[in-house]
Amino acid sequence: MAELGEADKMAAEQEEAQFTVQGCHFVELCWDKCVEKPGSPLDSHTENCLSSCVDRFIDTTLAITGRFAQTIQKGGQ
Repeated sequence: MAELGEADKMAAEQEEAQFTVQGCHFVELCWDKCVEKPGSPLDSHTENCLSSCVDRFIDTTLAITGRFAQTIQKGGQ
């Protein structure tokens, strides 16, 4: 496996930072969408909504990670 150059390392760090920001934004969106009354116990509807949001986040994460891995592989060839 080829060693990453400085530009590749910088790009990877920028990608990671962007992913973190997007993850935080996604959590905020799910919270705003699913939680009506902060502080009250979660009812089944709220739990299902949050669970679906988390599932979508995981699906998105896997897709982005796969795409990023493909990009890295193409760059190393």
